Amino acid sequence: MFHECTSLTSAPELPATTLASYCYDNMFTGCTSLTSAPELPVTTLAFSCYTFMFRGCTSLTSAPKLPATTLATGCYEYMFSGCTSLTSTPKLPATTLAGGCYYSMFSGCTSLTSAPELPATTLANHCYDNMFSGCTSLKSVPELPATKLANGCYADMFGGCTSLTSAPELPVTTLTSGCYYSMFSGCTSLTSAPELPATTLASNCYYSMFEGCTSLTSAPKLPATTLADNNGCYKSMFSGCTSLTSAPELPAT
Repeated sequence: MFHECTSLTSAPELPATTLASYCYDNMFTGCTSLTSAPELPVTTLAFSCYTFMFRGCTSLTSAPKLPATTLATGCYEYMFSGCTSLTSTPKLPATTLAGGCYYSMFSGCTSLTSAPELPATTLANHCYDNMFSGCTSLKSVPELPATKLANGCYADMFGGCTSLTSAPELPVTTLTSGCYYSMFSGCTSLTSAPELPATTLASNCYYSMFEGCTSLTSAPKLPATTLADNNGCYKSMFSGCTSLTSAPELPAT
């Protein structure tokens, strides 16, 4: 609707109480002079309803409240991607997630220093995939309390977060395909890794998890005795970790 209206400084009110699939898709994409966003009070979301809504709004400094507790597939996908002036995020109270719901939501938000709490305990496929990828100023991350993972749920979640020095705990013992794929890849300031207690692995579960973490000096214990057949469970896990001086034991036979 207002795609690449580069002189637009304010947005209209959006009073709708019922959304439809793709209703606000790309609505303000590339509006580089937009400094504030309209209120978005709706609590019942629809498929990809806010996808790309503010992507590339490089002057946007704050985001609207997002009160929904039950999400829809792709609802916040790329919503604030490339908002390089965004310094804070809204609270994200949702406890019922959907496939790709937060995919790349804040990717490339290079001024963001902290991330919101993520209270969901049961995840959905690719729900947090790329969520904070390329947030180069991000220094603190939320706890990840989920006890049930899904395929690709944390894939590339913090990839390229070059200011991140520590990682959240990852206590889950039942893994899924690609669950931690590239989760911290390119986090060049990361000095320590979380414990990884799983004893049975899934396909691509740790693929490139710490690839390019050039400040990582030690690796976590890897107690798994049951690996995934021919599916890269450890592939490139520590590739390019140039400060790593020792490798963990690999007890699987």
